[in-house]
Amino acid sequence: MTARLIVSADDFGLTDGVCRAVLHGYRSGLVTATSLLAVGRSFELAARMLEDHPGLDVGAHLAIVGEDPPLLSAREIPTLVDRRGAFPLSYRTVVARGATGRLDPDDVRREFTAQLDRIAAGGVTVTHLDTHQHTHLWPSVAAVVVDLAVQRGLAAVRTPRSGRLLPVGAPVNRLAARLRRRIARAGLLTTTAYAGLDEAGAMDAAAFTRALTRLSGMLPADGGTVEINTHPGEAADPDLGRFDWGGYRWSDELAMLLDPAVRARAIALGYTPGSFRDLARRAGQ
Repeated sequence: MTARLIVSADDFGLTDGVCRAVLHGYRSGLVTATSLLAVGRSFELAARMLEDHPGLDVGAHLAIVGEDPPLLSAREIPTLVDRRGAFPLSYRTVVARGATGRLDPDDVRREFTAQLDRIAAGGVTVTHLDTHQHTHLWPSVAAVVVDLAVQRGLAAVRTPRSGRLLPVGAPVNRLAARLRRRIARAGLLTTTAYAGLDEAGAMDAAAFTRALTRLSGMLPADGGTVEINTHPGEAADPDLGRFDWGGYRWSDELAMLLDPAVRARAIALGYTPGSFRDLARRAGQ
């Protein structure tokens, strides 16, 4: 088996340290793609860094959750924010609002459009879309993301999945299957397989190797393309202290990305480096 392996690093633009870690993982490690957070405090630094690294595949990490504020005001996107104009901290709030009809897709579209416009104004070209905390698994958010990908001429959308059963895995994978069908109907691309949702913040060398091995047993004879989603950061980054993300080990993820033994294991399993840009090129898009 020979499969393409996209190792993506999320949250580019979250902090200066995360920006440096992502680029370290790209220059000296396994990272082949990143996702740019337009609402991040370090967005401008990230955009400048990308000017010097044209080979790094870039996606938009669209956000309607998290500690960083939206680009639009509460008046413009009332169903996405609280009275202070802040996003909810967790995807669970997005799901609850969506399930009770309190999430307006037009608000999602306005905010995501503003984020994509900021990325374009920063001189960054993106090849694919995904979302902070995978909120586009929720159908009304998925519809907006897929529509925007088509409108912007982008080739691909991430399809997260879980390797677990209950309580999280089964509902996540039902939503993932629905998202995959929506992506296909729109003529867009996604990877054959994915890992990283379950391991978020804990994708160390052992977890990455387990994911590689598990996914290799799920691939077709021609190999396909796999995305493994990571969150590298610096151990001494003081700005990460403002994020209460359940004990994320950003520096362990960076160490994994730089580990020659992890690279050797990927090669032994038949993986070669890939990107969303390559995915689109092979599909003739």
